[in-house]
Amino acid sequence: MLDATTRFFEEMDRRGYEPLLAKTAGTLRFDLHEGAHTTHWLLEIDRGKLRVRQQDQEADTVVGADPRLFGELVTGEENAIAALLRGDMTVTGDLRLVLQVERLFPGPPDSQGPHHAFREEAR
Repeated sequence: MLDATTRFFEEMDRRGYEPLLAKTAGTLRFDLHEGAHTTHWLLEIDRGKLRVRQQDQEADTVVGADPRLFGELVTGEENAIAALLRGDMTVTGDLRLVLQVERLFPGPPDSQGPHHAFREEAR
């Protein structure tokens, strides 16, 4: 069974294009730290075209988080901006890319609107 993080990234890669990111270009690497082990997810955005790989490669923006926290972000249980402000998540590089991609995370389970795009299609 795949975890929520893997499902999230695989769905983004399968989707291939995201209209909410049509004016966005850049690379983000998500480093999920669990003890001495780090899992890397690289997201390439080219005017809405998405490509995801599990690779430790140079990126415009690097986001660091605990895997549990990131799982909560991609299921809507946690808010990325709040996690960043609390210091539970780190960002190095272009913060604007994080703000653009944050729109793809689902909102709380009882919310409505475009933040549910991945959750609804993943079912």
